[in-house]
Amino acid sequence: MDSEQLLAEIREANLTYLMLAQNLIRKDRAEALYRLGVSEEAADLLGMLSTAQLLKIASSNMLLCRFRVDDDLVWNLLTNHNVKKVDNATTTQLHASILMAGKFAESMSATAH
Repeated sequence: MDSEQLLAEIREANLTYLMLAQNLIRKDRAEALYRLGVSEEAADLLGMLSTAQLLKIASSNMLLCRFRVDDDLVWNLLTNHNVKKVDNATTTQLHASILMAGKFAESMSATAH
């Protein structure tokens, strides 16, 4: 993959992410804050962007979305690594979701102070 193709794919990923984020924010703000892991201020801004603004921001050569999972336990749960035989996919997915919700709540309380 050459650099031009890579940049084009980054731009496409940015546009897809921005459009998804904006749709989530407009449909259910509380759920969007949780699912996207963005602040209230970021959600306000994303929700108000025009199509032209979305396109301009998406054309950046920097990937706008990022992995929020920085915890080995959550990665192991999401990928089903090190899962005991008594666990199943639904249980491990639920456990990962609970851990991520806790991280989201921590980040929201930290930004509120």
